[in-house]
Amino acid sequence: MKFITRILRPEQVRELVTLFLIVIIVLGFGTLLTDYYTGRTFVRVSTSIAIIAVVAMAQTLVAITRNIDLSLGAIVGFCAFFLGVQLSYHHEIGPVPAALIAIAIGTAMGMINGLIIAYGRVPAIITTIGTMAIYRTAIVLYSAPEGGIVSAHRLPMWARQFASWSIFKVGDLDFRVMVGIAIAVVILIQLMLTYLPYGRRLYAIGSNPEAARIAGFPAQRIVFLAYLIGGALAGLGGYLFLLQYGNLMVLAGEGLEFDAVAAAVVGGVNIFGGTGTAIGAFLGATLIGTLDYSLRRWPAISEFWRNAILGLLILLAVATDSAIMARLRLIWARAAAARTTEMAEAKARSMPQA
Repeated sequence: MKFITRILRPEQVRELVTLFLIVIIVLGFGTLLTDYYTGRTFVRVSTSIAIIAVVAMAQTLVAITRNIDLSLGAIVGFCAFFLGVQLSYHHEIGPVPAALIAIAIGTAMGMINGLIIAYGRVPAIITTIGTMAIYRTAIVLYSAPEGGIVSAHRLPMWARQFASWSIFKVGDLDFRVMVGIAIAVVILIQLMLTYLPYGRRLYAIGSNPEAARIAGFPAQRIVFLAYLIGGALAGLGGYLFLLQYGNLMVLAGEGLEFDAVAAAVVGGVNIFGGTGTAIGAFLGATLIGTLDYSLRRWPAISEFWRNAILGLLILLAVATDSAIMARLRLIWARAAAARTTEMAEAKARSMPQA
């Protein structure tokens, strides 16, 4: 046990369990569905995971601070729709400027959430439900002159082909640019949470807000920045959403906020704040995306049961975090305290006697 507590943290145990479940799902459905182990399956699952993973990173940042953002799906939808309309009329806009436009809009929307929650002190769930409704209404109003739709055939050629762009191929496996972007985002967020002072302060605020306040951490600014970065990530998600689907309606992005919550929670992000990693949220997105695709291909399961299974996953994840993971964290804390005591005693024995 001492060896395990030395090399692993409770969060890593959760991530290993999530990875194990992904393997079980892939092996199980491989025996139930024909042509499951194909490059086509990999492409469809990986590209669907890419959008969920990017939005899940936004949810992870705010969840670590004991908050939540239920407007992320609406931000994704508005950014996708706004960008789609602009590209329909301005074919000269290239991939990078288009991405920057979507990110800028998402950042502005995230800033509104952050100002209300961090400085207005309105509860996050109330604020983001309200802004979700406002942003959805904004999509309807903005889309009215376009008939409520964005058509793929009106987009520039690069936008229609983007979803099929590849970084590399290995046989039938096609590693798409969208997947590469999502993985790059996950790595950057994980590095920020692990090595930057801002990342450590996010955990401090989520673990014990009062202690963080006494320590002098600017809690309001830290939470505000979490929503600001989350909005930017949702804007990037909107960019990927448009390029993945092309044809959009006013309901674009609906439900993504719940997929993001599910991915974060299933991946080990504590909804009560203070714990979680970007890698864990990515594994959660992978599990949900793989399970959703597999259940869609399995004719014995209806749409209702797919949603019910996803809801069950969230409940199990929260229950596990409240019971088993809390116990694991206690064991790890005791082991760390024991190691500290042993080191102190060894140092005392090594000192020359007076």
